[in-house]
Amino acid sequence: MTEDARVDDELLTIGAFAARARLSAKALRLYDRLGLLTPARVDEGSGYRYYRAGQVERARLVALLRQLDMPLARIAEVVGAGGAEGAALLAAYWADVESRLAGQRTLAEYLRGRLSGRSSEMYGKFVVETVDVPARVVITQSRHTLADELPAWIGASLGRLETAARECGGVTAAPYVVYHAEVSMESDGPAEACVPVADETAARAWAREHGRSWETGVRVEPAQRLAYTRITKAQVAHPQILAAFEAVEQWIAAAGLEQAGPCREVYFADWDAAGPEDEVCDIAFPVR
Repeated sequence: MTEDARVDDELLTIGAFAARARLSAKALRLYDRLGLLTPARVDEGSGYRYYRAGQVERARLVALLRQLDMPLARIAEVVGAGGAEGAALLAAYWADVESRLAGQRTLAEYLRGRLSGRSSEMYGKFVVETVDVPARVVITQSRHTLADELPAWIGASLGRLETAARECGGVTAAPYVVYHAEVSMESDGPAEACVPVADETAARAWAREHGRSWETGVRVEPAQRLAYTRITKAQVAHPQILAAFEAVEQWIAAAGLEQAGPCREVYFADWDAAGPEDEVCDIAFPVR
């Protein structure tokens, strides 16, 4: 056995190990209880914990990951994987954190504007335009859902519909979600995921086959004019997305127009590839 191996196998009391790892004995007991760092040996008679010197690096890594507010299950995955795989898991976690922080910054700005009575100034940051869209055939899936369940449902539903569109002549325009009633933490819609397709006959055949199990349907949406504003991925999160909806509603009223149908979110970008500040979605209202 080499000298380094003998050092790594050296058994240390919890106090000596805590000093070497620059942690408290209390923290080490917590890590043991959580299954993140198990002692090398526990004396059956006294209950004393002993650690190997080679566990110091893992102990320090656990402590540093906890400073990132990483959930315990994720810490276990990172330290268990180690090396390049552990680094990749950490990078994925931090990307999620940055996305959440970007959304929280947007929410804080929205709330400051609302609390200070600067709503009109806040809404002025959204550029609202109109666009005429032609009539189109859409395959749809509807669901009653609350706000916390909505993002996962949107991703899964649009993914299923875009796959199904291959049987219906292909996708002809950006997918979107229509809100037939409010979706919040208290109100469950319903919401309707929509994917425009090319072949109405094939779409209706597909709906007859899958409609009951998927709660799907086919309809022809008439040509219409939309008032819309474009938002970033960070702004899509609820409740900060509400500022965009309110800005478009205010613009419609100021322009002397009327809402002519339920509001919608139009997803025109690759969601997975987009960063927090990339534009991914249009908040739109049919108008007349």
